[in-house]
Amino acid sequence: MLRATLPWGEWLRKKDFSRFAVLMLIAGLVLLMGSTAQAQRRVGTILPERRSVHLREPSQLPRYQMPTANLPSTVSRPIKELQEQPLALDSAIRSSLRNLDVVRVLSGVTATNSVRSIYDVAIANTEVDQRQALFDPLLSVNNSWSLTENPQGVFDPGPTNSLLDNFVSVDRGRSRQFDTIAQINKSNLLGGDFNVGVQATPTSQNPSGVLNPLTRSSTFVGYTQPLLQGAGAEFNLAPIVIASINTERSYFAFKDAVQEHLRGIIEAYWSLVAARTDLWARQQQVDQLTETVRRVKARVRNNIDNRADLAQAELALANIKAVVVSAEGNVLLREAALRNIIGVSPSDGTVFIPTTPPINDRFIPDWDQLLLLAEERRPDLIELKLILEADLQQQIITRNGARPQLDAVAQYRWNGLEGRVASGLLPTRPHRSGSGQDWTVGINFSVPLGLRQARAAARAQDIVIARDRINLKQGLHAATHTLTATVRTLDQQYEQYLAYREARQAARVNLDAQLARWQTGQAILLNVLQAISDWGNTISNEANALTQYNTQLANLERQSGTILETHSVYFLQESQYWIGPHGRFCDMRAYPSSTQPTENSDLYEDSAEPAERSFDLQAPPNFRDLQNNVPYDTIELPTLEQMIERQKARDGENVPPPSE
Repeated sequence: MLRATLPWGEWLRKKDFSRFAVLMLIAGLVLLMGSTAQAQRRVGTILPERRSVHLREPSQLPRYQMPTANLPSTVSRPIKELQEQPLALDSAIRSSLRNLDVVRVLSGVTATNSVRSIYDVAIANTEVDQRQALFDPLLSVNNSWSLTENPQGVFDPGPTNSLLDNFVSVDRGRSRQFDTIAQINKSNLLGGDFNVGVQATPTSQNPSGVLNPLTRSSTFVGYTQPLLQGAGAEFNLAPIVIASINTERSYFAFKDAVQEHLRGIIEAYWSLVAARTDLWARQQQVDQLTETVRRVKARVRNNIDNRADLAQAELALANIKAVVVSAEGNVLLREAALRNIIGVSPSDGTVFIPTTPPINDRFIPDWDQLLLLAEERRPDLIELKLILEADLQQQIITRNGARPQLDAVAQYRWNGLEGRVASGLLPTRPHRSGSGQDWTVGINFSVPLGLRQARAAARAQDIVIARDRINLKQGLHAATHTLTATVRTLDQQYEQYLAYREARQAARVNLDAQLARWQTGQAILLNVLQAISDWGNTISNEANALTQYNTQLANLERQSGTILETHSVYFLQESQYWIGPHGRFCDMRAYPSSTQPTENSDLYEDSAEPAERSFDLQAPPNFRDLQNNVPYDTIELPTLEQMIERQKARDGENVPPPSE
């Protein structure tokens, strides 16, 4: 008689492990439902709805070390003991390349992340192997164990004539089976799939048949070849070609960012030179106006000038002091921008002293050569070409998808059988190889009626190609206009530099003349103040024009796509095709060396002295220079008649002749 329950000990004694396994599975599920998982908070296995935002406190997030930096120097709190560090432009470029993990670009008076890093190309390159892996042989081994019990009614010879299920006698209707299959699949470039493998299925059953246990085995080989959709080497290689193109796109996008990075370094360097020159000119203006104010005070005490003149001089001095504060702040900002873009600390106890003088020779461009270089070497134009190539490969894929599915299949099997007779006394002979064979040959065909989706995808890809072709045409058009504007700006800035240089020479002559005329009473104070202002402004304008001209030279190289080659910066990928550090015991950092640029060779002159001195900075003489070491309260002011006589005697020797 069937019992509803069994004690645990009886289960184990009867070795009914299938029931025990089911019980353990249920117990495990119950335990999992009560377990917890640690994420942002502890939640159960059955996750509730999220009806609120769960945020962690900032203190719970991982901590990272900030880069070390000293207290920065400011305009009102300058650090006097900063060590001067001469910095040539080539040295700045080399320093930036050593710190080039993430590409930084200049943005105003700071540097920002271009979102390009040295890892981008290597990451994109892994897609090629992922696509090629589709053609690698695939080994699969599948094993399964099964127990089947089919309840069946048997006649009980007892007086009740009842029907009972097989639980009365557990040996009836039970089959144990082990199925194993091992095969290798290999796809080829034509789209075909070849497979070869073996299969064996040992089986024991109760009640037994003629053979128990018995083992069925087979060896098979098969091949499936697409005839329309999926066929052809061009189609099957298209994903690999697209992955290779994407790697090239990533590389040239990274190279484009490095080109902008290098251009930004040059701009930041020349901006610092211009800022330091401007600061020097403003400081000289302060010195000139300070001496002028003190002299006006002495003249007021001697009733030569009135207090209105003194107020006018003091106003000019106060205004120029404000300009000096702005110039000092600009120097700090420009140096910080240079430090940022080359990847060094904003304040490390040193102050950069640029030592590369700007180029002051006129550049005559070869226009036809510039256009050829830009078309060939500009990374943004190269990327547009690569996009078009990828579109053409994608067109192959979409057109192939618009074909019907027509596959030829073939399979051949060698079957075998072995086992024991039911009595278990005599083993049967296994079938010899080839004694049982079967084969299958067929043609499979399927097609969506109308192929609407596939044909629409093919049309869309044709339109994408047309769009990207006009994008490439527009890129070439825009590059031509950009080069045109750059050449025009380059010529304009050089002409401005020449004009400002002449204006500076004239301003110096005018300043000396106005000082001499005012000293002899032949000019008013306003002319002197205006001359001092004009002289300082022309120095600043000349420096700005020449440094902008040098920046524009780098910009022209950037627009033609040759700025890296001009500065002797190359990538190891272009020469050695490295995708990782070379050698097992190399000293290189552990990042993909395919995008590691080499240090540049020297291109610019290093004068070993501050770059602003290339502007021939000479302070004009002031009144204090005429009477050294004399307190201003005791300055002896001659009368107007005496000054006129002295001036006639000198015959204008204090006024330098105008320069040619």
